[in-house]
Amino acid sequence: MSPSGDFVAWIEDDGTGRPTGVHLIDFFSSRMSRIGLIAGNGRFPFLVLQGARSLGHDVTIVAIKEEAFRDLEGSASEARADFHWVSLGQLGTCIKILKAAGISQAVMAGQVKHVKIFSGIMPDRALLSVLTRLKARNTDALISAVAGVMREEGIELLDSTTFLHPLLARAGTLTERMPNEQEHEDFVFGYRMADAIAALDIGQTIAVKHKAVVAVEAMEGTDEVIGRAGHLAGPGVRVIKVAKPNQDMRFDVPVIGIATIQAMRLAGASALSVDAERTLVLDGEHVFASANDASIAIIGRARSDQRAE
Repeated sequence: MSPSGDFVAWIEDDGTGRPTGVHLIDFFSSRMSRIGLIAGNGRFPFLVLQGARSLGHDVTIVAIKEEAFRDLEGSASEARADFHWVSLGQLGTCIKILKAAGISQAVMAGQVKHVKIFSGIMPDRALLSVLTRLKARNTDALISAVAGVMREEGIELLDSTTFLHPLLARAGTLTERMPNEQEHEDFVFGYRMADAIAALDIGQTIAVKHKAVVAVEAMEGTDEVIGRAGHLAGPGVRVIKVAKPNQDMRFDVPVIGIATIQAMRLAGASALSVDAERTLVLDGEHVFASANDASIAIIGRARSDQRAE
């Protein structure tokens, strides 16, 4: 279940350009009163917490020790949300906590580094049963299987943007500067490769320069790909970040933020394309302001394929 557009939202900042909350008022809140939040790293979980609490929902947070920011616990206390730490791999414990709280709907928010998913974790019985049934250990297969186990236990994963629709990138030019002709040509050239890589669940991001693919994301993450592209090709790299075809919005949703722009500045990257309505802009308009300061062009690509439900 996700909002159908019957809400109003605004983003508050602390006067330093840092968002402190997402405030929403809607007409569907009576349908949900208790929400689980499974938290990885980054600001994403903080915004989901604030969005859910602003609607009056009780929130129980299960934070992954190896990933979630330590100050999430303090934010949970301020928001009067129940909070629990669990180790990566403790799926059974996560499910027990959510069921004990009477939760039937949960949101996954925040990154879990892919390399950690596949190395160095101690799976409990619940996760081990998932791993032994997998035909492939890519991210989609693993998290889809986890979602299936949670559904069997009576917990449905929601669209991870449920409380953050105002932060989804819109279509069109998002910065003061439009891509120039060369940047546009590089985007057009790169979309086919980026979409193919995303469809294969390899990564969401590629870097292109002069109609040549410079770098491809795998498990390392977007910022590392941008840095590597700048090192290999120098200034003028274009970055393309895409959603998977029929992106499952419950998990692994593309995300950009101030850190993305900072990585582009350092690499000398000149333009960024993201998929409209499928990419979260975590720092809101501050991302575009930072891009404007660096003369970086950002566009939201409209997609004709539909989200997975």
